[in-house]
Amino acid sequence: MVVASAERTTEVSCSMRDIPTTALTALVVDDHPLFCDALALTLRSIADFVDIQTAGTLEASLDKVRSEDDFDLILLDLNLPDVNGLDGLVRLRTAAPKSTILIVSSMADDRMITHALKAGADGFVPKHSQRAVFRKAFDAVRAGHSFVPDGYIDPKGQDGGRDAPEEALTRLASLTNQQARILNLICEGKLNKQIAFDLSIAETTVKAHVTAIMRKLGVHSRTQAVLIAQEARFNRVLPSDM
Repeated sequence: MVVASAERTTEVSCSMRDIPTTALTALVVDDHPLFCDALALTLRSIADFVDIQTAGTLEASLDKVRSEDDFDLILLDLNLPDVNGLDGLVRLRTAAPKSTILIVSSMADDRMITHALKAGADGFVPKHSQRAVFRKAFDAVRAGHSFVPDGYIDPKGQDGGRDAPEEALTRLASLTNQQARILNLICEGKLNKQIAFDLSIAETTVKAHVTAIMRKLGVHSRTQAVLIAQEARFNRVLPSDM
């Protein structure tokens, strides 16, 4: 798989969804109505989008994803009233596995772009980019590439991340079976209440396990825990007996 910028391509390990060449549908997720309208106009100017819907919160976007057929393209802002950072991306990717997701955010530093790609984004466009950049991003994902903006440099470099999966596996090996199951459900985008129901345990017990998981993994958020799990392809080594 390749990551495409306006001027270069780079190898990355991220799966891509295919965008059809027929009439397209899109969902714009941003809490600023004027910016949603601007993005909708931009999309219509670069491709044959017949239906573009908008949502101002993550929950509203999840409702639309559940009630509609798969959107071909989703534009997602990372800062929403009901979610901040990559948590929204993780949950939306789980809810819409076949949709192409482009992050459109002002938090466009190299580390955030790298984490977004690992968390399931198909590309990253800095907010307020020119229309030509959105066109290049759309053309890239349509061709089966991920898109990153010009000037992006992987913070790990070409060699720095070579031992990352082994390090992640070492941390994950310290989890108990129950903690491993809970982390797997977190990777699926489930909330504490849903995890408690699935495992038939109290929500307070789930919270205690989540705290222990983050401590063992050396992270400060659920999203960081998901990124470590994905880096080590955690789902392949989880205990199968639930």
